[in-house]
Amino acid sequence: MSTAKRHHTVPQFYLRGFADEQQIATVRLPGEVRFVQSVRKAASETNFYAVEGHVDGPDVFEKLLSALEGEAAGVFEIIQGGRWPLEPEQRTTLAHFIALQAVRGPDHRRNMEHVVSQMTRLEIGAGGRAAVKDWMARNRGLDITDEQAGAVWEEATRPDGPPIRLSPIAHVRQMADLVDELLPYIASRPWTLVRFDKRSLITSDAPVGLVPHPDSERWEGVGFMTAWGITYPLTRKLGLLMSDPMVFADIVPVEQVRAGQLDHAELGTTAMERFFNNLTVDAASEWLYHHPEDERFVPADLPQPNPVTMRMMGGPAEFSGEPLFRPRRDPS
Repeated sequence: MSTAKRHHTVPQFYLRGFADEQQIATVRLPGEVRFVQSVRKAASETNFYAVEGHVDGPDVFEKLLSALEGEAAGVFEIIQGGRWPLEPEQRTTLAHFIALQAVRGPDHRRNMEHVVSQMTRLEIGAGGRAAVKDWMARNRGLDITDEQAGAVWEEATRPDGPPIRLSPIAHVRQMADLVDELLPYIASRPWTLVRFDKRSLITSDAPVGLVPHPDSERWEGVGFMTAWGITYPLTRKLGLLMSDPMVFADIVPVEQVRAGQLDHAELGTTAMERFFNNLTVDAASEWLYHHPEDERFVPADLPQPNPVTMRMMGGPAEFSGEPLFRPRRDPS
């Protein structure tokens, strides 16, 4: 069998819900670059999930994703056919698909690299310049020269940290863990299916949107656990809003919420379309996608590309070369 080299970070079946047949309009943030391309080429990277040396071939994970997407595509067809709420099993399949989409893209891999880079910077910087050789021996198994240690120090302690690239297999392993962690925060919310008639939705390379809690401060950030709600544009005419579960926490058992007993549908309004599309833009990393006839629904003010969507805060802006923490002296 041939090896799949074009790996889709946003599924093709999903993008077709925003396309005209096989053509989808594409916008690169902040909006100067706009073009129409085939769904097959959109949101794809060569060998993005390649697991070199695997007995079933380097594209084993891409094929696994295709199988999972096939199950989700069946649920999408059920929703488009008019059935809502979903059966519990179908609902779980969709929740799993949304959790997977939140962590499968290039933005998430870059986030991982950023966190590892910043932790490495802090660890090396806090140890001091004189400890670099020992750090390299202990953590990398390398015996380096004084000159090499100086180069490592300069590179590791710059504001962006050392350049670290994680392998596809490291990303795949974390995906497996994170999907299970995120699933309860998606499945345990009341779901509202919003059906649009005259208005349309757009999507992006990171289509899962997080709605901040009204009481939160902007500096606090927002995550799946703390979000008031989660948005996911299903197609250009269907949006899914997963709202605050705490409203019903003392009234409805969580098992009933997960079974979809609080799920309902409503007609989309202009305000709801803008709510969804603005959140889609906020969550996007580099690319927006929409039906070629829906350009008017793309918000006018678009941000710059945001390759890293989750940043680690804290730690010194620069290091002097001296260790930040010294061992205590024995008073005896």
